[in-house]
Amino acid sequence: MLKDRRILVTGVTGKAVIPIAAALARDNEVWGQARFTDPRDRQAIAALGIRPCAADLDSGDLGELPGDVDYVLHFAWMRAAREALEQAMRVNVEGAGLILNHCRTAKAALVVSSTAVYLAHSDPWHRYREGDPVGPSATAAAATSPICKVGLEAMARFAARTHDLPVTIARLNTVLGPHQAFYGKQVAAVLEGREIVLPGETDTHSPIHSEDMIRQIEPLLDAAGRAPLTVNWCGDDVAISQETIARIGERAGRDVRFTVRSAPGLAGGNISDPEKRRSITGPCLTGFGEGFERLLDEMLDGAAPSLPQRDWAYGSGAQNQIFQGIA
Repeated sequence: MLKDRRILVTGVTGKAVIPIAAALARDNEVWGQARFTDPRDRQAIAALGIRPCAADLDSGDLGELPGDVDYVLHFAWMRAAREALEQAMRVNVEGAGLILNHCRTAKAALVVSSTAVYLAHSDPWHRYREGDPVGPSATAAAATSPICKVGLEAMARFAARTHDLPVTIARLNTVLGPHQAFYGKQVAAVLEGREIVLPGETDTHSPIHSEDMIRQIEPLLDAAGRAPLTVNWCGDDVAISQETIARIGERAGRDVRFTVRSAPGLAGGNISDPEKRRSITGPCLTGFGEGFERLLDEMLDGAAPSLPQRDWAYGSGAQNQIFQGIA
């Protein structure tokens, strides 16, 4: 675990980012970037021991952003529909370049990409490896994500080469732990009696728990290179949504409803090969079964959350569409 470092975390108000930034802030000086258009967001982040710094990646106004940091964790991301592709490219691709240029003297940067970069494979059990082909594919989450993630990775490579900045590009899979993330949304849908729409007959994922993400940040930064390291950031276990939804219904004592609604070009599954990451970080310590049951304890039985949670609504509806039958 990093200690006594000055760290910039972008996209700090993101549901998957808050637990990471809060954990790092216990032993480091952590600056959290977001637009902070609502003063309550700034107050909530500051209450976790994180120093809020406003910056708008759309306009390019880096405002309060510190430049002299030891490490950059670039999570900032705008999810957008296809009609907003130009803005999404400006924020997600050009914005990453602005951040990395501003912090070019850092010891290393962790740039968070996604398994959405991979060309879709029809087999739900296909394990995407770092050397698999990348390119724009269809996605159930946000239409602009695949092409923007490819652009993000290209920008990260350019920054590493131009600024002699060690970079790790981490292709993030599904996150487990935050109540507003993927599995928390499944719980909410079951409790509200909503039908969950899945993109495939066997909806597979390689979830990683926030606790493991926190533990793995330091080794991923240590492995950064001026020829950037590209690695899948995923858990060691495979989860199937049809099974997790059924388990939620069993624990909650509720009937569950889900349907499959695929679309041309969608991947059959979302499994990442963890071997390269394991060689750097070692195995994950929070298995999917343990982490998932703990999430159910928190959301169904009122157990105290093991991680700080964002308690305000997600700003964009793009990622919710899969649960609302319109993806």
